[in-house]
This record gives sequence, structure tokens and C-alpha cells, in this order.
Amino acid sequence: MHSPGTAGPAARTKGIEEKPHYLGHRDRLRERFASAGPDALPDYELLELLLFRLIPRADTKPVAKALLSRFGTLAEVLGAPVGLLQEVKGVGPAVALDLKVIAATAQRMARSEVHGREILSSWQQLLDYCRSAMAFEAREQFRILFLDKKNTLIADEVQQTGTVDHTPVYPREVVKRALELSATAIILVHNHPTRPFSITRDHDLAR
Repeated sequence: MHSPGTAGPAARTKGIEEKPHYLGHRDRLRERFASAGPDALPDYELLELLLFRLIPRADTKPVAKALLSRFGTLAEVLGAPVGLLQEVKGVGPAVALDLKVIAATAQRMARSEVHGREILSSWQQLLDYCRSAMAFEAREQFRILFLDKKNTLIADEVQQTGTVDHTPVYPREVVKRALELSATAIILVHNHPTRPFSITRDHDLAR
């Protein structure tokens, strides 16, 4: 029995806001990242880590999983347009814009990593780089990677932007630009907005 005027444990804790369940999860996830490194975390948990700062007062796991379910991979989430990102529940204009800032930073890093390296020796790196830059472009792009005699990257340029299912290719302009840059080899890449991202040879100028 509690004497009159003396509050019991339940009464004393009443009104004190309980700690949200997701805060402990955030701490554990940060600890795993710090101790085991990024390779120990699947894509949705890495995306959760990004969303912690962008959505500070909500459980971000459902948002991360919804984004990956919609777009496929972490690179494709970051490559998605702001408008499509906002169609996912829990992603507002500010969060969508912040994701694009992160995407721009990642693309800048990828460009720096590829520049000056023998990119032909790492096809997967080239594919990942192009996917992050082009996967969710609303219109077809014709992109050219210019290489020197050692197969190192001189420049990465979007030469033409077309419609949803067509982009013009002008061999004369490609050769002209290659000569301007003293390139000895080129990689031609274009996307297909109407189907899953791939690097194709359907407009191979060498044929």
C-alpha cells in the first residue's frame, strides 16, 4: 500500500516519454558498421544509416526497404529522380533532395576513382559507375568515355540527349571529339529508360 499522496512507480513514470524502439537499433547498427565495416551490412542497412540523419524521428528500416523494393539496388535508389523518390512512403521533398546530394557526391567519387585508372581491367566498376550515373535518366543519353593508349580515362562526356526511346549518334562528332582529346580508344554507352539498365552494343559504331 502506498500512503496517500505518495505516488507509486507507475504514477511516477507516467508522463515520461518512452525511448523510441528504433533508437537502440540505430546504435547497434552504427556499432556494427564501425566494428565490421560496410561489407558486413546489406544494402538496406547501409541505406538505413544514410536515412538516420535525414529522418531523425522515425523508424527508417521500412523506408529503406521500400526504396530498394521500388528501385532495385542502392545505386539505383540514389540515381532515381526526386519525383520518383517522393512517391515512396516516408520520403518527402527534403529527404529526396538530400538523397540526390549524396548521389552527386558518390558520382563525383566514382568519377575520381575511375579517372586515371585502367578502366577496361574492371568491367564491373565501369558498369556500376554508369548505372549510378544513368540508370534513372528519363531520356536516352549517349555517353562517351575517352581513353589514352594505356586505356586510362581522359574524359567522360554526355554527347547527346534524346527522347525516351531514341538518341541520335553522329560518328563524325565522336571522331572529332576523340581527336581533340588525343584519345586512342573510346567506350560508347547509352541507356534505355523504357527497360532495365544495361550497356548494349546495339549502336556499335565499329560494325
